[in-house]
Amino acid sequence: MKNNKKKCYIYTRVSTMMQVDGFSLDAQKDKLRKYADYQDWEVAAEYSDEGCSGKNIQGRPEFSRMMSDIEDCKDGVSYVLVFKLSRFGRNAADVLNSLQIMQDFGVNLICVEDGIDSSKDAGKLMISVLSAVAEIERENIRTQTMAGREQKAREGKWNGGFAPYGYKLENGELLIADDEVEIINIIFDRYIHTKDGINGVASYLNSHGYTKKLRQNNTIPGFSSSFVKAVIDNPIYMGKIAYGRRKTEKKIGTRNEMHVVEQSVFPVYEGAHEAIISEVDWNLAQEKRKLNAYKRQKVHDIDHAHILSGILKCPCCGKSLYGNIAKAHSKDNKTRFYYYCKNTLGATGHRCTFRHNIEQTEINQMVASIISAMVTRPDFKEAITEKIGSAVDTKDMEKQKEALQDKLRQTLGTKSKLEHQMDSLDVLDPHYDRKMLDLQRRYDQQYDILADIENQIEDLKEQIRHIQHENITGNNIYQLLLTFDELYDEFNEAEKKDFMRSFVERIDIYPEKPENGCWIKNIVFNFPIPMNGEDITELPLESQKTAETVVLLSKLSSTARL
Repeated sequence: MKNNKKKCYIYTRVSTMMQVDGFSLDAQKDKLRKYADYQDWEVAAEYSDEGCSGKNIQGRPEFSRMMSDIEDCKDGVSYVLVFKLSRFGRNAADVLNSLQIMQDFGVNLICVEDGIDSSKDAGKLMISVLSAVAEIERENIRTQTMAGREQKAREGKWNGGFAPYGYKLENGELLIADDEVEIINIIFDRYIHTKDGINGVASYLNSHGYTKKLRQNNTIPGFSSSFVKAVIDNPIYMGKIAYGRRKTEKKIGTRNEMHVVEQSVFPVYEGAHEAIISEVDWNLAQEKRKLNAYKRQKVHDIDHAHILSGILKCPCCGKSLYGNIAKAHSKDNKTRFYYYCKNTLGATGHRCTFRHNIEQTEINQMVASIISAMVTRPDFKEAITEKIGSAVDTKDMEKQKEALQDKLRQTLGTKSKLEHQMDSLDVLDPHYDRKMLDLQRRYDQQYDILADIENQIEDLKEQIRHIQHENITGNNIYQLLLTFDELYDEFNEAEKKDFMRSFVERIDIYPEKPENGCWIKNIVFNFPIPMNGEDITELPLESQKTAETVVLLSKLSSTARL
C-alpha cells in the first residue's frame, strides 16, 4: 500500500548566537517533530535560520529557500510547522504576505506553541493580531536596546564593534595601542600644521614608508583619504564618545528596506578612555575641515572637458583614467591637461605601477582619427544607412510569445479541471486514494509546466525590450556617425565627451607608448558597428592581423586631427 501520509516542513529560527549554542533551537525542533509524529505526518524537510533576525525576510536564506520550495511544489507539503508565530517572523506585512503565498499553493501554517492553524478562520485572525503584536514587540526591543547603548555612551563606555585605529579593546575598555598611536598623531599634526589636505596627509604617509597595521576592518597596508577623513572626524581621539553618528533609517517608499544615514548632529559625551590628541587640536582640525568643505570651482579653462575621462582604462590595475591639470609653465604660460591613474599609492592606499601622464590632446586626436577612419569607408556608410530606420524584426518572437500565452491558458484550464475532479471525488469510492494520488500527481505537474512557460514568456519579453531599446538608441548614434567628420570638429569639448560616452564603452591602452606612437590597444563600443561585412563590438588594434587595422593605423599616423 502506498504511503498517503500528509507532508509538512519544519521551520525554526533563533535570533542570536547565544540561542544557537543553547537549548532553544533543539527544543523547537524536538517539539515540532513530536507534533508531526502525533499527527502522523511525514516531515519532508527541515529549515533553520540560526542567528537571524525576524524583522524581515531578507537575511533569512533558509526561509527564502523554504518559500521557493513551496512555490515549486517540490515535496507536495500541506503544512509548515513553527514553534511560535514569532519564529516565522516579527514583521506583520511579511508574515501575512508569506502566509498568503503559502496558501496560494495549498500550504497552511501551524504554530504549535500558540495553538494556531491558518486553515481555520480563527487561526487567520489570530495570526493577523499576533504578527502585529510581534512587530510592536520587536520595535520595543530595538528601542530599549538603543536606549541602553546611549546610556552606555553617556557613561563614557565603548559601545562595541572594532576598536578605532589607535586603540585596542581589553575587557570591553578602550586602551591606547602603542603600535598604532603614532599614525594618529602624525595625521592630526600634518593636517593642522601644514597645508596638506586629507589627500595630502594620505600621500605623505604612503610616500614616507608608514604602513597601516592590518586588522579585520583594515585590510589595506596603505593609507587612503577616506581613512584619514574618518580619523580626523572622530571625536574618540580627543577622549569623547559620540553616539548616533550613523543612523539606520527606513528607505522612503519601501516597507522593510533600511539604509545607514550619516547624521550631521549627534550627542558627544565625555569618554572613560584616554585621549590621544587634545580637544584644542581636534577643534583646529574641524575648523580646517569646514574651510576645505566648500566645493572647488573650476579655475583652469572652464570650457575644458576631459573627453575620455572614465573611458580610458589603466593597463596595470584596470581602473579608469581621469583628467589631471598641469599649471601654466612660465615659458609659454600654457596649461596642460593629462589623463592619469589615481589608483596609486597616494590618497587611495592601493598600489598601481602605471605612472604615465598621457597628454590629452594627443590621445583625444588618436581616438577621433580611428573613428574617422572607420566611418569614412564607403562600405561602412552603406551598412549604417541600411541600419538606420530599419524596423526591428521581432515578429517571430511575438509569435512565440503568443503561442506560449495560449499554452499558458490551456495549462491553467487543465489545472482548474483537475481541481474540480479532485473536489468531486467520492470519498467512499474504494479506489479513492489511488485516484486522488493520480490527480494530485498530475495537478503538481501543472505547476512545473506553468513555471516553465512563464519563464519562457518573461525571457522573450526581455529580449524584445532589449532589441527595441538598442535599436532606438543605436539609431541616434548611427545618424551622428554618418556626419562624424563634419560635426565632431564643430562640437565643444563637453559635446565631444557626451558623444564618446554614448559611443565607446572602454578604451584599453598599452603600459608603454609603442614605437608607432599609438597608445590605443583595443576599443569596445556600446553598439554593434559594421566592419568588413559583419557587426563588431570590439576593435583590437594590437594584432595587426586584419587589413582594416593597417588602414586605421596608417590613417592615424598620416592624417592626425589637429
